[in-house]
Amino acid sequence: MPPKMTATVTVVIFYFDRTLIDGDSDRWVVTEMGLLDLFNQLRSTLPWNSLMDRMMKELHSQGKTADDIAESLKKTPVNPRTAAAIKSAYALGCDLRILSDANQFFIDKILEHHGLLGCFSKIYTNPSYVEEGRLRIFPYLHMAAVYVQLICARQPNFIYLGDGSGDYCPTLKLRDSDYVMPRKNYPLWNRIFSDRASVKAEVHEWSNGEELERILLHLINRISSE
Repeated sequence: MPPKMTATVTVVIFYFDRTLIDGDSDRWVVTEMGLLDLFNQLRSTLPWNSLMDRMMKELHSQGKTADDIAESLKKTPVNPRTAAAIKSAYALGCDLRILSDANQFFIDKILEHHGLLGCFSKIYTNPSYVEEGRLRIFPYLHMAAVYVQLICARQPNFIYLGDGSGDYCPTLKLRDSDYVMPRKNYPLWNRIFSDRASVKAEVHEWSNGEELERILLHLINRISSE
């Protein structure tokens, strides 16, 4: 990992699924571990995190371990240019954080596999831990509440990268000196451009890892020069 340099403190917040990674980590594990049929059967009967905890119980009953789950997570797609952008932003002195409704185990294992875990100062997500060989997942996160806490402890500049409709509320709390990077043709992008005047932050859309890297590093360098 490149050495960290001193620079203007810019907080870069990544949403995880479909932003930092090219997919959904929960659905990835469910599919890779052969639980899609059971998942679909129970989808309408349980809250999301309870459903994922139930999936982990099923894996445990099949003799699958947390290590088996971690192994499946290594295949989760991460665009190489997104990974490069994260390492470059870290080297430039940015405070990188993750805000996600996935869970700590999935996120940690994916980041660790790609050499990115040490780049992030904080990960706001649902708690998970291994209990008697079984991975447990618990609900915790309310993204809007977490983001209010971030705003109250203001840093000079925010860059927020996201994709889903759940990212819209945090986006509305950004100032005109901040930046939001919605993934093009995803729900956040649609929400922003259906009512552009409601978002004070400067908007920069992106479609893939190459565009994410180019735009993010441009914004970081622009903030530093100002």
